[in-house]
Amino acid sequence: MRTGIGFGGALFTLPFLLLVLNDPLVFLPIISIHLLFFASITVLSDQRKAHKNHNTGSTETVQTEVNWWFIRYSMAIMIIPKIAGVVGLLVLPTDLINIIIFGLIAAYALTYILNKPMHSNSRIMDVLFLVIGAYISGTSLVGGPLIIAVALRHIKPNQFRSTLFVIWFILVSIKMTAFAFAGVELQFWNALLLLPFAGIGHIIGLRAHQWLLQRDNRNFYRAIGWILLLTSCIGVGQSI
Repeated sequence: MRTGIGFGGALFTLPFLLLVLNDPLVFLPIISIHLLFFASITVLSDQRKAHKNHNTGSTETVQTEVNWWFIRYSMAIMIIPKIAGVVGLLVLPTDLINIIIFGLIAAYALTYILNKPMHSNSRIMDVLFLVIGAYISGTSLVGGPLIIAVALRHIKPNQFRSTLFVIWFILVSIKMTAFAFAGVELQFWNALLLLPFAGIGHIIGLRAHQWLLQRDNRNFYRAIGWILLLTSCIGVGQSI
């Protein structure tokens, strides 16, 4: 499945999968392959639409522009903690990693329940959020909300989706490269078999994202927050 906000699907997928089998190294390669695929086609599709609109003089608004300055800025800060996070995922005990993942998701859930989204308001907060977000992304792929909090301060709305998808592609590529070198099973065929179902959910997620942008979505996210918080509590209980 993909998330109802169009991207960041690991945050809404991983905790439920870990309740089935408490080994993130089984599921993270599958989620990573799907993310690489959908990030690529989304950015390429947006660029095609932008080129078509430019040639035809259409005024249709498409989220197409990639903010390469922000990508360079963020990756210069995130590259080392990202690698450190991947190393942690590979060497730390599975139960500890699961507790970390569920704890982080519980924290995110509280921001949804309380309607207190994370935001950065200074360069120091930018660096702090990006470092923590990159490390979390390395261990679990759920560091997106922290990175998004910084992106909101620096990039325009029409740059948001494409820029973030490029960042996710880079971060996930680092993780998959590390998996390959460490001999982790990449679950390629399982990812391929699940791709049609992920595709359906991805399309629904992107449309749901546009629908939510036009409405008061606080109740929706509050309900999601309670579901994630309950799931995280169950997951921590299983891991202890």
